[in-house]
Amino acid sequence: MTAEHSTTGHGELDAAEYAEFMALAAEEGFDPDDIDGLGDGSHTPLPVLAVVGRPNVGKSTLVNRIIGRREAVVEDKPGVTRDRVSYEASWNGRRFKVVDTGGWEIDVLGIDAMVAAQAELGIETADAVLFVVDATVGATDTDEALIKIIRRAGKPTVLCANKVDGPSTEAEAAYLWSLGLGEPYPVSALHGRGSGDLLDAVMDALPEAPPQTFGDAAPGGPRRVALIGRPNVGKSSLLNKVAGEERVVVNELAGTTRDPVDEMIELGGKTWKFVDTAGIRRRVHLTAGADFYASLRTASALEKAEVAVVLIDASETLAEQDTRIISMAVEAGRAVVVAYNKWDQLDEERRYYLEREIERDLVQVQWAPRVNVSAKTGRHMEKLVPAIETALEGWETRIPTARLNAFLGELVAAHPHPIRGGKQPRILFGTQAGTRPPRFVLFASGFLEAGYRRFIERRLREEFGFVGTPISISVRVREKRKKK
Repeated sequence: MTAEHSTTGHGELDAAEYAEFMALAAEEGFDPDDIDGLGDGSHTPLPVLAVVGRPNVGKSTLVNRIIGRREAVVEDKPGVTRDRVSYEASWNGRRFKVVDTGGWEIDVLGIDAMVAAQAELGIETADAVLFVVDATVGATDTDEALIKIIRRAGKPTVLCANKVDGPSTEAEAAYLWSLGLGEPYPVSALHGRGSGDLLDAVMDALPEAPPQTFGDAAPGGPRRVALIGRPNVGKSSLLNKVAGEERVVVNELAGTTRDPVDEMIELGGKTWKFVDTAGIRRRVHLTAGADFYASLRTASALEKAEVAVVLIDASETLAEQDTRIISMAVEAGRAVVVAYNKWDQLDEERRYYLEREIERDLVQVQWAPRVNVSAKTGRHMEKLVPAIETALEGWETRIPTARLNAFLGELVAAHPHPIRGGKQPRILFGTQAGTRPPRFVLFASGFLEAGYRRFIERRLREEFGFVGTPISISVRVREKRKKK
């Protein structure tokens, strides 16, 4: 499918399919409003706005005001927010991502230093910055120091003078022109005063959402593969073996890799971009110093990848951390390959127990291609690329609307939804609204239970493959109304 369709607003449906789909919707009594937002590009990256400032200037209160709900934790004391937390928001029909950061301070130690580093990372990864200052206090030395960091990052910045609850405080907000960041927007995050003008300025600073890409990799770019797993499962050894030379430092010491290492590697006649990441430890918020940043960068590398190769140490019992890492890749919407490393160290007994552990603990990713490898000896390394290609193919698979509805019709006829409360919800029709990963929207006469949705997903996989990719299924229920 070509990129021209990304401008039609029909998701990944071309004009003919969209017309067919709308006819189905009208026939079943859906209003156009009910099906609005199919082409909302929810699987494309949204522009990112980082909300930064020193502690207790009201960043989280402002974030709640922007997203329109009380989600960020707010308390009348400094230092409540620690991590960078993302929320989706929209203003005047434009969708964007808001990142709430912890308070930034100069020369702090321990956890406060980590919080400050998180805020700096938020500025680096954002498309625009919303700098919040407490107008009742005015600009402090900490504010001035943070402005230097924002200037270095070179990001468009909007200045918010918060806690302006009435005309008397507006004069104090005007003093913030001296910061050299342009017009200060007087706002009361608590009461909502002035937030509309502030968001208009934010929209001017943020870029438009990037165009959707359909099926193809980024033009001219190699496919991006992230190697993820617990510390010391052999990610760096695997990268060296695949590359055929010592590209990254390998050591018995767990946690040798700190920064994600990008390597262009020729394999199977193609160039791939492999990213060796730091091991993801048990609890990110309990790690300190360099390990803390390492785990953050691993999560960021996963966001940028197309496929995640999850390495598991086959010689050890499967840990809860392994399943958590796989869940991370699935939630990020990436294609997944599970590689069992150190296969050369397995005896028959361990092999038997490993199979039982996989059946019990990895049941949620039975669809992921599996390879048994040894990064040390190079055993079965040739199977890695075909597994990655299979996963990417599943990730980009698209089913035409007519074929999907024929399948759904047969499925509902053979296995109707169980009757609940005297009513039996029916799937009326459906469409695949996106790929990478595949995203389905089903239109139904009533609520579909989670068990029935899992059954639909299982049958979709049996019928159409979707090997190596998570599948998202959302349901729209027809509102009760008289048929016209």
